[in-house]
Amino acid sequence: MLLASFRSNFPCAVQGTVFCQRKQLTHGCTNQKSKDYIVQDGCMLQHSEKALRRTLFLSVLVSAGVFPTLSSYGKTKSKNPYDEKRLLQQNRRIQKENNAPEDFPNFVREGFQVKVVSSDNYIKSDSGLIYRDFVVGQGDCPKDGQQVTFHYIGYNESGRRIDSTYLQGTPAKIRMGTKGLVPGFEEGIRDMRPGGKRRIIIPPELGPPVGPSTFFSSKQFEVFDVELLSVQNCERRTIAFYSDVVCN
Repeated sequence: MLLASFRSNFPCAVQGTVFCQRKQLTHGCTNQKSKDYIVQDGCMLQHSEKALRRTLFLSVLVSAGVFPTLSSYGKTKSKNPYDEKRLLQQNRRIQKENNAPEDFPNFVREGFQVKVVSSDNYIKSDSGLIYRDFVVGQGDCPKDGQQVTFHYIGYNESGRRIDSTYLQGTPAKIRMGTKGLVPGFEEGIRDMRPGGKRRIIIPPELGPPVGPSTFFSSKQFEVFDVELLSVQNCERRTIAFYSDVVCN
């Protein structure tokens, strides 16, 4: 469109000045080859001058931003707040369909970037772990070497339940400090007290390994509702060639 306008305003710059001047001479003169030759030289000079002006004119248009696509390179993609709001609403709708529990955190995921949206009842530790206590409990917190007995329900970012010891009918038992738990999970129950109930939000860097042999196929935030039932001391017992650990 810009080129068409340019042609209409400067036809000789596009078609050639010689052609236009010859057309004028046809109306005014007849068979004057020598003068026609001189006019050609003059028009050739005018044509070069017009071409130079056109080049300068286009350069000004580019620098002035008439062609914005040329100056768009190098710009970084800005985050659209509307997209974030839409993703948040989408996550809430999916969680509602999955019957996520009350005050469940929301996750705004855009590619590999995830924003956790939670109420003020949650606390974020220096490691990135996020948790909320529903019941504090009583007694001493578990230490390395002690055995903890607990129930848990695991959820993914969509609020879908992925595992539950309540459904299995048997609580989980494991010794602290043996690297038998997901790092974020062990950190989350380390300062709990027997009888306590806590929701733990585990970031991917503190989460479980991923792969076909696990519950988890990608790096996601995992949410666990944990009920700590008891903390027991453990000691190693050796009888003849048999050795085991007894917790009571």
